[in-house]
Amino acid sequence: MTKKIIFPAILLLLFSFTMVKEKTFQSFTAKTIEGTDLNFSTLKGKKVLVVNTASLCGFTPQYEALEQLFQKYKDKNFTIVGFPANNFGEQEPGSNAEIKEFCKKNYGVSFQMMEKVSVKGADQCAVYAWLTKKAENGVMDSEVRWNFQKYLIDETGKLVDVVGPKESPMSEKITSWIEGKASTAAPAKDGGK
Repeated sequence: MTKKIIFPAILLLLFSFTMVKEKTFQSFTAKTIEGTDLNFSTLKGKKVLVVNTASLCGFTPQYEALEQLFQKYKDKNFTIVGFPANNFGEQEPGSNAEIKEFCKKNYGVSFQMMEKVSVKGADQCAVYAWLTKKAENGVMDSEVRWNFQKYLIDETGKLVDVVGPKESPMSEKITSWIEGKASTAAPAKDGGK
């Protein structure tokens, strides 16, 4: 009699372990630059480029290319999520309101900007902890090396690759990925250098 009870109990236990949901980008909720919650599960079915931004950086003009990329592909299941951060050379000292105004006035940014966060260090936000730690994202470890580092997220919320700060948002690597021409089998070995 006990074998009849134990065996199904073991099967049920094993089944429940396999049903544990893997954490994806879509598992997170974060504050927008306006201070409202954005549940990233609403981005299911879209490719997402996640980028840490700054207003006083040599790469700040990439806002223009990011907006061009967004306009070109926004109707093709693609979006951009920008996270302002002040981790590098204090190049993002502004408040959320100041950052929003700067982005709109100087670059016409219409893609989703989030509230200012920390992308590295002891106060690293949860989204960037997931992006940079293989133990969390299941794909690779990486280090955010500077402003405008880009993370590529697929339609299911899985990390695909990381693209270094120097590479233009309009690069062949990024546009080919959006268009489905790039292989997602081998992420960058350098973690975005």
